Amino acid sequence: MKQQIRILGIDDAPFVFSDTHTIIIGVVMRGGSYLEGVLSKQLTIDGSDATRLCEDMIQQTKHRQQLRAAMIDGVALGGFNIVDIDRVYETTKLPILTITRDKPDLEKMKQALRHHFNDWEERWHIITRGELHQVQTKHNPLYMKCVGLSVNDAKEIINLSTIRGVIPEPIRVAHIIASGVKRGESYGKA
Repeated sequence: MKQQIRILGIDDAPFVFSDTHTIIIGVVMRGGSYLEGVLSKQLTIDGSDATRLCEDMIQQTKHRQQLRAAMIDGVALGGFNIVDIDRVYETTKLPILTITRDKPDLEKMKQALRHHFNDWEERWHIITRGELHQVQTKHNPLYMKCVGLSVNDAKEIINLSTIRGVIPEPIRVAHIIASGVKRGESYGKA
């Protein structure tokens, strides 16, 4: 795999639950070393537009033909606005990875969904579809799901795009930009 493959990293901006919307930021990077572009979309907190917005972000960027994969910080953006990575892949034909630093507490997620959403079963089905893989890094493991590429290729993309720590640069940079735009200065870890 080429060292400088173009990857789209997507993360949401911080928000409080009294907010109705937040932004998602996409960054186009070559591997983990060179930032080529920044994209943004407005997302509904706990809504159902995350899948469509990720599809739009991929399809509408001038970088589309060069992209080889997209990675999203988790399966949900803006609270429980779930990204159906299978649908994003079907629509865009771009391999998709979800990356999380910590292993998801699925029982806690299920309880929250049941308590807050009439369509919780549909959201739960999307969250639990596909296998969650633990990926060893130089530091701590991270957790990943992927569609449109093999687990070994997904791990190679993660390793190519991780410079320091655990989180691949496309997601880390998207997080820094999103939190900086929302709060005036970036903070926290992706």
